[in-house]
Amino acid sequence: MTIEKGIRNIVFDLGGVLCGLSGERCISALQSVGADAIAHYVAEHKVEDLFLRAELGEISTHAFCDEVRHITGRALADESVVWAWNELLTGISDRRKARLLELRGSYRLFLLSNTNDMHWRRCADDFFPFTAADGRRYLVGDYFEKVFLSYELHLAKPSEEIFRRVLADADIAAEQTLFIDDSPANCAAAASLGIHTFHNRNIDDWLL
Repeated sequence: MTIEKGIRNIVFDLGGVLCGLSGERCISALQSVGADAIAHYVAEHKVEDLFLRAELGEISTHAFCDEVRHITGRALADESVVWAWNELLTGISDRRKARLLELRGSYRLFLLSNTNDMHWRRCADDFFPFTAADGRRYLVGDYFEKVFLSYELHLAKPSEEIFRRVLADADIAAEQTLFIDDSPANCAAAASLGIHTFHNRNIDDWLL
C-alpha cells in the first residue's frame, strides 16, 4: 500500500485489517458449547437481531448471553457464550503491531470498528499488547490517538454519520485522511465525504 502525499491521518478498521477472522472456528466453538442455533449467523455473515444490537451497544454482554440461552433453549454460562463468540477472532500479528507503531511516528492513527464489547475486550486485553525487541511493552493506547467503536457510538459503518463523527471528534480533515477497511461499502461511504480509502481485500494487503 502506497500512502499518498498529503495524508496526515490514517483510520484503521479492526476485523479483516488488523485482527484476523475465522468464521469456521467460531461456528465450531458455538457448536461445541451447544449454541448450534445461532451458528448460522456466522455462516451467513449476518449482522442482525441480537448481533446487531450488541454491535450498536443496545444490549449488554449478559443480555446478549440471555438471548442466546433463549434461542438455544440451553442453560449456557455467559463465559461459554463469550468464549465461543470470541473464537471468531484469530489475533493480531506482531508484524501488524510493529507496523502500526512505525506509522505512529509519522501519522496520526485512529481505529474505527463495527464491534461489540466482547470482541473489543478480547482484542484490547489479549491481542494488542506487544513487547518490542527493546523490551518496551505496548498497549492499545500506544497505537491509536483515539478509538471509535460502534457499540460506544451507537452508530455503525457504512453510515456516513459515523465517519462525520470521527472527522469532527478527531479534528481531522477528510482530504488529509486515509481510511483502510475490508468492506467496499464502508470504503464507499468514507469516499463520499472526501476521505481517501484503501480496500483491504486480504488482511495483510495494507502492509505491502
